Amino acid sequence: MAWIYLIIGGLFEVGFTTCMRYTDGFKNIPWTSAFIVCIALSMYFLELATRNIPLGTAYAIWTGIGALGTVVIGMIWFQEPSTITRVLFILGLIACIAGLKLTSGH
Repeated sequence: MAWIYLIIGGLFEVGFTTCMRYTDGFKNIPWTSAFIVCIALSMYFLELATRNIPLGTAYAIWTGIGALGTVVIGMIWFQEPSTITRVLFILGLIACIAGLKLTSGH
């Protein structure tokens, strides 16, 4: 269950980074509210996950999921560059996340 919590936390991290794009310096109240809710839930699920997953592993995977998701959202939603080099680095990030999962002993 801890790994599911970690994935959910990582997805909420993608949510808060995406919401941050629309907060307009935290003046846009609906997007700021969504940002706060997403960051609170992200941290909550990360905390639940670290009860059973080593802290360093959980944190690295949580940030990896957030970074990966944010880059993909940026390329799809915000038309950020999607060069072959960028895609290769994303694949490298996925490999690192999988490697941490496989070597965590859980």
